[in-house]
Amino acid sequence: MEWLNYHHLLYFWTVARTGSVTRASRELLLAPPTISTQISRLEESLGEKLFERVGRRLVLTEMGRIVFRYAGEIFSLGRELTDTLRGRPTGHPLKLVIGIADIFPKGVAYRLIEPALHLDRPVRVICREDPSDRLLALLALQELDLVLTDAPIAPGMKIRAFSHLLGESGVTFLGTARLARAYSEGFPDSLDGAPMLLPTDNTALRQELDRWFESRHVQPRVVGEFEDDALLTEFGRTGHGIFPSLSVLHKARRHTKDFHRVGSTDEARARVYALSIERKLKHPAVVAICESARGKLFAGPEWDSTEKFQETGAVPPSERKAMAVGKD
Repeated sequence: MEWLNYHHLLYFWTVARTGSVTRASRELLLAPPTISTQISRLEESLGEKLFERVGRRLVLTEMGRIVFRYAGEIFSLGRELTDTLRGRPTGHPLKLVIGIADIFPKGVAYRLIEPALHLDRPVRVICREDPSDRLLALLALQELDLVLTDAPIAPGMKIRAFSHLLGESGVTFLGTARLARAYSEGFPDSLDGAPMLLPTDNTALRQELDRWFESRHVQPRVVGEFEDDALLTEFGRTGHGIFPSLSVLHKARRHTKDFHRVGSTDEARARVYALSIERKLKHPAVVAICESARGKLFAGPEWDSTEKFQETGAVPPSERKAMAVGKD
């Protein structure tokens, strides 16, 4: 069994945290050469370079960033253990770092993440927004606990990670009262030529809607295309066009005076995925998010049964499953 020298790990972590061997030596009360030697021994034992010199600065390598993150968690747990043994409450929150794809609907993201804040243990949520490919890179480096996105990991991606289908939803088209009065009758044929605000064509929802429009022989007049769901919604609120929303969000939005239902369809489906490096989810907050999504947000009817819908051929959501990418 290989043993990790935690003194060497502490010296490395302190240098990485403070930014230099000199500052670390002051904090640790050790001579700089001693620290440098111990870090070299840590690198030898791990078989990896942890720092590289860029000019006069020490910069973490890719492996160095991974080791730094683990080291921080190790020493944080050590402090928590000491406090517990001394009979003091730790008050140490469980950190949850989530990557949210920039094209992902923010209303859905909020409803997915919010249940994690109701665990018995305090949770500190850190949300990072970026394109999916950048988030996958951070996930591979274990800098993220979870990525929320609208599509599974592409088979060609060279990353060992797993796509967990949290649920799927039909689509409800919303607009101002004026637009709803003008285009709700005769839906979906009424959308032909209607002013429309849509996600950009690099989103799974847009591709699904384009297929549905084509199948219904409907050509809306596209007024704007948006990567940011919040910006799209704001343009919809001010009456620039009708816009699609996941039906699971419709109940929340229909109680506002800004949005009125134009029509809904279950023939176009939006899907929500959680990407992780784990096949079996272990992080308590991540488990809470997935269980709440499958048990509440995407469970049951997506709209009130008292409303009249003019769609045909609706099918129930497909069976939920976890899709694995990469070899075991």
